[in-house]
Amino acid sequence: MSTAKTGASYGGGTLPGARMSGPMLAYSSIRGWIVDGRLRPGERLIEQRIAAELNLSRTPVREAVRMLAAEGLVVAEHNRGAMVRTLSRQDVLDSYELRARLESYACELAASRATEDDLSAIDEGIRDFGKALRRKDLEPIERTRLIDEANRKVHAAIIGASRHARLAHLLSSAVDAPLVFSALRDFSARQLERSNLFHQLIRDMIAKNEPLRAGQLMHEHIMMGRDQILASVLPEELVNGDVD
Repeated sequence: MSTAKTGASYGGGTLPGARMSGPMLAYSSIRGWIVDGRLRPGERLIEQRIAAELNLSRTPVREAVRMLAAEGLVVAEHNRGAMVRTLSRQDVLDSYELRARLESYACELAASRATEDDLSAIDEGIRDFGKALRRKDLEPIERTRLIDEANRKVHAAIIGASRHARLAHLLSSAVDAPLVFSALRDFSARQLERSNLFHQLIRDMIAKNEPLRAGQLMHEHIMMGRDQILASVLPEELVNGDVD
């Protein structure tokens, strides 16, 4: 069974290479803008402006906004339109704790179910991550996109190796793609190298059939991202209301 056949995309969104109808093109574009920060928390989505930029009518854009609202990335208010969702500090803590528990479990399962093909897929993501780190010729946002793509590949391969379709589905919504991208963007070079070192350590524990250690390492790895978000993102960029 291939790791690609998990039935869900890691962190949600469209799968690479997917053919796109009008609504899916609008969904993929708007989602990408939210993930990489072009559209900020609390920012309103102007359907007419988005439709013009994508050379679409407003109908597919409206459908894309409904999809994003169902995913939790957009909040639609009656007679007020839609806006990019905002998060409280507690929302961030809850999101990362849920993801850490689910993905640690995926690691534990992968340690007893992974095949050589699964390990090769994880290795490919680790190599891509390392290559992206060395792309000093790129603009920071483009380099972060490459790193994010490689990171998704590593984690998707691990989840695929768990052979647990329901767990993969849960993680497709539990992983908060904008928060992951933000953490990767704000990591220092040393932190990014450490992140990929964790990928390698987790991979090695899976290969050695050590489920508890693999799960523990994944939990620590994910909490690094949580700590970066809480340390580097200004409260007003995250929060709509009480920051505690």
